[in-house]
Amino acid sequence: MPGSRGARPLAFVVQKHRAGHLHYDFRLEHEGVMLSWAVPKGPAPDPSVKRLAMQTEPHPLDYNLFEGVIPEGEYGGGTVMIWDRGTWKPESDDVDRALARGDLKFRLHGKKLHGSWVLVRTRDRTWLLIKHRDEFASTEDLTVTKPLSVVSRRTLAGIARAAGASARQLEQAAGADPPRPARGAATAAEPAPSRLARAARPR
Repeated sequence: MPGSRGARPLAFVVQKHRAGHLHYDFRLEHEGVMLSWAVPKGPAPDPSVKRLAMQTEPHPLDYNLFEGVIPEGEYGGGTVMIWDRGTWKPESDDVDRALARGDLKFRLHGKKLHGSWVLVRTRDRTWLLIKHRDEFASTEDLTVTKPLSVVSRRTLAGIARAAGASARQLEQAAGADPPRPARGAATAAEPAPSRLARAARPR
């Protein structure tokens, strides 16, 4: 569909996901679904850093709201954080053609990620996620400096604990959080756990 630029803003979300291994699910809304790529090291705002992004199956739009724990034994079992979210706008005139060509340029308007980016296919379902040089380019490692959920302000371990994760899942989630800053360093406070924190996972 040329452009895919309706009046309603298109959603994007990045979900930090500690399943069999840690990765960041990078998702862009397009034609009623969320196009998805698994980015093992997370998005980097440094244009010199090319992040591997493995294309996965599209997800339903309501999955954008999920933060919590997928039970062990189920597909994707592990802890999920809404690490960033916002809207995106294609810089390519025809999104479908850009995807087929393997060169999708777009702008992000999120809580953590901003500005112009590109997804470039290298082979099959293997892509690279790259930041363009603009006013939002930076060498900051956002996965370390901004590790909290944009929804709950929790760490991955905090989400797992509040959702009643298994001991194994809690250990894995804690291992996926960056080290805490030294005492006295500025950091965002994490709220106390709540029994209401566990979200219902979309079916």
